[in-house]
Amino acid sequence: MTSRKIEILVGLFVAAAIAAFFMLAMSVSNMSSYTGGESYQLTARFDNVGGLKVRSAVAAGGVTIGRVSDIQYNSETYEAIVSMNIESKYNKFPIDTAASILTSGLLGEQFVGFEPGAEEEYLKQGDEIDLTQSALVLEQIIGQFLYSKADEE
Repeated sequence: MTSRKIEILVGLFVAAAIAAFFMLAMSVSNMSSYTGGESYQLTARFDNVGGLKVRSAVAAGGVTIGRVSDIQYNSETYEAIVSMNIESKYNKFPIDTAASILTSGLLGEQFVGFEPGAEEEYLKQGDEIDLTQSALVLEQIIGQFLYSKADEE
């Protein structure tokens, strides 16, 4: 009987570990915060999107307001076009809102950050955000630093 009880406890422990691993995987992949509710779409053009991915967060003031729905490359303008689905309840962003690609967390997860402007007219379905700031690429920053030090000598 004791052997049977140990086997059941080990089985429960393994099942709990699998469930915990699944929850961790869902949390890391942002699947748990997916909302399929009403939304409107905005686009923005960036020179460099860095490690931004489809389903990355779109945030304003630290609050997730939407998700990246698509990333395309325009071969005529040599820019990345990022499409974002913004939840309908966040429909009061001025037309001069700026979008930046930012990094959060220890793992370096990238997201699109909105900085609202001051205009009285608001963004609506299908609008494009004109004020953008691309992702900072660490290698480029280090390269600029090294070149500036070499010029000083």
